[in-house]
Amino acid sequence: MTRRNTMKGLLTAVVAAAAVMFGTVEARADALADILKKGTVRIAVPLDVPPFGSVNQERKPEGFDIEFAEMVGKALGVKVELQQVTGANRIPFLLTDKVDIVISVMGLTPERAKQIMFTAPYADTNLAVFGPKSINVKSAGELGNLKVVAAKGTTQELGLSAMNPKANIMRTEDDATAATAYVTGQAELFATNSLIIPDLLKRAPNKEFDLKFVIRRSPAHMGVKMGEFGLLQWLNSFIFFNTMNGELDRLHQKYLAQPMLALPTL
Repeated sequence: MTRRNTMKGLLTAVVAAAAVMFGTVEARADALADILKKGTVRIAVPLDVPPFGSVNQERKPEGFDIEFAEMVGKALGVKVELQQVTGANRIPFLLTDKVDIVISVMGLTPERAKQIMFTAPYADTNLAVFGPKSINVKSAGELGNLKVVAAKGTTQELGLSAMNPKANIMRTEDDATAATAYVTGQAELFATNSLIIPDLLKRAPNKEFDLKFVIRRSPAHMGVKMGEFGLLQWLNSFIFFNTMNGELDRLHQKYLAQPMLALPTL
């Protein structure tokens, strides 16, 4: 084969490869474009984690994440389709294309970041273990045989398991069930998000929620499917815009009874 024919063959191969590559990129769905085209955004939200998400007396969803999701839809100019999720199925709902976005007080971990992409944080929270004042526990290593209830698949359950692999953890399907288990005495301690404690104190005024120890700081992030960079960038711009105009601070004051603090960036 002559050098000319060799170069011609290589050029043909490069052109073919480029056609395949760009064809694949063009054919790949873009979530943001699809949302705008369909006029609907599917957002996963919690209904078991007040004040981030719960159901009111009229059986309508309400809370920080619910209102935040509605704000996302309004800014996109599309209809919002809310889908209830628990801590355990937030990521599976994204991976199986049941939702476009997860807004469910979700903490970022390196393991989760292998599966989905996270936006910048929109709320600051701490995960901790609570219990009656009579129990003197100051770290995960001091738990011994004490039973700690936590919703499975949540950051607090995963974090506590990592801190003490031998911890006696009662894993429930969702946060509401975990709270009920603690309130009714099925577990001696409760691992949860610190921001839901004020609401629980109202619902169970005779139960003690004394802070035992902090698992870790865990800001809340929105999540999108891996590779959806357009949607991710739009959501980050949305967070920035609503931080600057004071809307996120308004949500903090309304639902969390505290101002929005400076949050870390990715």
